[in-house]
This record gives sequence, structure tokens and C-alpha cells, in this order.
Amino acid sequence: MKILEDRTKQDGRVLGEDVLKVDNFLNHQVDPELMQALGEEFARLFADEKVDKVLTVESSGIAPAVFAALALHVPMVFARKKKSITLSAESYVADVYSFTKQETNHVMIDKRFLHEGERVLLIDDFLANGQAVTGLMEIAEAAQAEVIGVGIVVEKTFQKGRAMLDDQGVHVESLARIAAFENGQVVFAD
Repeated sequence: MKILEDRTKQDGRVLGEDVLKVDNFLNHQVDPELMQALGEEFARLFADEKVDKVLTVESSGIAPAVFAALALHVPMVFARKKKSITLSAESYVADVYSFTKQETNHVMIDKRFLHEGERVLLIDDFLANGQAVTGLMEIAEAAQAEVIGVGIVVEKTFQKGRAMLDDQGVHVESLARIAAFENGQVVFAD
């Protein structure tokens, strides 16, 4: 998606060999017009899938997931990373390791918001090692919901997440695919 690639080149910052910081438009400060365009593209890519709900993990996946859900006219549910006193004890839980934060989170979705037979689209900001997506897939499986696909804002093709999902036969659509970071610059895959 050219608009996303252009914005990543303009405002993204490469940190080290495998981290891209996009906090100017995606995961600290959010550009709602860009998120709307991303949501509409996800809706177009998954239009034939009869999506019942969009799922994501807090917090960086929320903005693109909300706009995808809006474009699909379905609810969006996010997995919480911290247990709140308002969260029901009846929750689906999975462990998700965050490479950028170097910690494991116990993500959870209240059982009232995910049901057997629902067709769910998973949305996340990045696909690197696939941990967040795997956790959401475990939650969907526990609920006996069907994962119809995964929408990724930025995929790092040089990490193992995509290959792992491809091996499982998961339909993955990434809006920007990064082949490498070279000399502090993003190199997009064709």
C-alpha cells in the first residue's frame, strides 16, 4: 500500500537491525486519516470472508483494528494485557511475548465478547515473529471461533512470523512488507 510505504519512509525510524519505530503515526501518535485508509483496505481485502468480529491485542493494534471493524460494520474486540477489576473472571487467556518490550503478557478476552462459530479477522500493527497473532489464534480456538484471516499493517519478511502462519494455512494480508533495513533505511519487498 503506497500511502503506508511513503509514510513509513517519511516518518519511520530504524533502530538497530530489526526494529522500526512508527510512533509518529501508528503506535503512540495516531494518524486517523491514515488509519481510516488502512481499515478500508483491510475491509476490501477480506470483503468476501463474512467477518463477524475483528480481534487485536492492545494497544498498537487498536487503531487499525477499529477502522477495519468500522469499514466492515462489525464489532472490534481487543485482548487486554493487564487484568482489570472490571474484567470478568471468565476470560480466554494466552501468553504473548513482546520482542520490543522484552516481556511476556497474559492477554485476555472476556468470554462475553467472543463466541463459538464466530468468524474473526485478526488485525495487528506488526508481524515479526508472530507471537501476538499466535496468542489471538489460541484465544479464538479456545472460544471455538474461526480465524478467517490476519491483517497486518507492517510485515517484516526477514523474521519468521509469516512463514509460521503460511505453514498453518492462514490467510495473511500485509499492507506494507519490509525486506530489510539497510543503512538505517527501510527496504520494501516487491
